[in-house]
Amino acid sequence: MPHTEYRVRAEVDPAVLGHLRGAAWGEPDDGSDWPAVLARSLTWVTAHEGKRLVGFVNVAWDGGVHAFLLDTTVHPDARRRGVGTRLVRTAADAARAGGAHWLHVDFGPHLTAFYAGCGFQPTAAGLLRLR
Repeated sequence: MPHTEYRVRAEVDPAVLGHLRGAAWGEPDDGSDWPAVLARSLTWVTAHEGKRLVGFVNVAWDGGVHAFLLDTTVHPDARRRGVGTRLVRTAADAARAGGAHWLHVDFGPHLTAFYAGCGFQPTAAGLLRLR
């Protein structure tokens, strides 16, 4: 299994992030929107295997105590190895360190077990108490 390195708020090439999102989500993404998105984010976490970006998650926020997990993404070649879980847990730690008390997430029913495994409690919106 390749070594995976996780980085918080690391600089990321928007085009490379777009390519990862396209591969994982099956939708074209040229990366052009990412600089503006990240400029408004509380934090984000990237996962790297060598020089290759294999995972990403964004944490948006309200400027106060609520943070929102968005765009959890793992390259298809890196799935089922714990990369997504580690991304989410690292993002939760970073959000807590950034002052958030609550981490919200919305997800489809097929991801219920994944987010429960990351520590989210079942609610209509998916909520994790950070403080």
